[in-house]
Amino acid sequence: MKLNPDFPDKELFVSLFKENVYAVGGYVRDLIRGNPSKDVDILITNHGLDEIERRLSHFGKVDIVGKSFGVIKFTVKGRTYDVSLPRSDIPVKSELRKHKDFIIKADPFLPIEKDLERRDITCNSIALRLHDGEIIDPFGGVKDIREKRIKMTNPSSFPEDPLRVIRVARFASVLGWKVEKSIYEISRGIDLKGLSPERIVEELFRMLLNSEKPSRGFKEFLKLGVIEKLFPEILPMTFTIQDSIFHPEKDRFGNHTVWIHTLLTIDQAKRISKLFNLSPERSVTLLLSSLFHDIAKPQTSRWEWKNGRLHLTNYRHDILGVEISEKILDRLKIFTWNDYNIRKYTLLLVKNHHRSTDLWQNRKSVTKKAFNRLYRDMENEIELLIYLDLADRKGREKRLLKGLDREAKWLFSKIEEFGINKETIKPIIYGRDLIKLGFKPGVFMGKILKQLYELQLDGVFSTKEEGLSLAMKISKEIKEEE
Repeated sequence: MKLNPDFPDKELFVSLFKENVYAVGGYVRDLIRGNPSKDVDILITNHGLDEIERRLSHFGKVDIVGKSFGVIKFTVKGRTYDVSLPRSDIPVKSELRKHKDFIIKADPFLPIEKDLERRDITCNSIALRLHDGEIIDPFGGVKDIREKRIKMTNPSSFPEDPLRVIRVARFASVLGWKVEKSIYEISRGIDLKGLSPERIVEELFRMLLNSEKPSRGFKEFLKLGVIEKLFPEILPMTFTIQDSIFHPEKDRFGNHTVWIHTLLTIDQAKRISKLFNLSPERSVTLLLSSLFHDIAKPQTSRWEWKNGRLHLTNYRHDILGVEISEKILDRLKIFTWNDYNIRKYTLLLVKNHHRSTDLWQNRKSVTKKAFNRLYRDMENEIELLIYLDLADRKGREKRLLKGLDREAKWLFSKIEEFGINKETIKPIIYGRDLIKLGFKPGVFMGKILKQLYELQLDGVFSTKEEGLSLAMKISKEIKEEE
């Protein structure tokens, strides 16, 4: 089989390395699928790393990523390629290992088939020789691509890197393919404890951002044993029932579980992030909060007799959900990304995920004060809160939403009508203003500032002069109370 790869620097690589240069990995897989990627991984045989570096350096920038791994980054005209030597994996047993359960050894003279054998799944174990377009496919990857099947390249070496279990879920989610049954059997026996949080999170984020329906990946997580091993707090959601009156959605067994609602909510959240062009950081935050928003329902689920029938209630599941979510985020070391505080906003979304709906339900009497306080409590991310509640509402149906519903439109319109934004909710009076009036920094001044800010949000004053006048009045009242 032959293909005709077409990317900007193909001829440069061929002119430098002739029949010894190949495209490998995802580029080849996606080219066979008819959806070629812009990212091309290059493998060069029969040339040492120093020689490769010397030749490429005449045409662009060369950075050594890992000399022992046989990997360099080559940048030409703003395009960057990962260029590697053929590699093999040597299993090791050591308490000091940081990456994998084996040492990666680069060998320029290793047959390319041996390099392909070390890769996790067959669709990624294909090489494309650039000078003539010949496909090297020793493990039947082309057939598996056409049949949309995820299959292990080498079952005996698959368990050597536990991260492969998570990667299987990611590829199943992103590609929408079926996973070979034998992968489940092997994966459930693989210990995932040695995986670093950084490697787990990298795969998790790639799954969330690159999947049209991330629910596919989480379903695979459950089948592969990832949920019980890495996210045990989530497992009770899979067998906790919800009230079918409010949650008609059900799984293939007919059960109205928290889990099926969560999966549908995640897919709706992903749809929202695409419709409204959210940044990767905010998309991940919305998706994580969708995953966690009902995580405490198993612990708070109670039957109550109300209005002539039994109801399932989950009082304070939002508050307890913050505690549970915080443990997971801390364990995975999810904090900030590109200066955006994913951890903080995920927890705020979980905590407040019913509050925008509360405003809608009281829309006939709602005031600017209520919106001010919610905007303040969400620390300027009220937009994501409205999106989360929208995903939560639409998480009762499989059909993906096409836009904002009445409730979301009303919420955004009221924010615009009231003129609320991050500037309008900034405190008008600061500590430095009270110091100029003669107040000393401390607990007493802190009490005054707190009361002033609450009055500002209530609309009692809107200028600095009014605020300072109130500060003197509040000071007297506090002294009289004490």
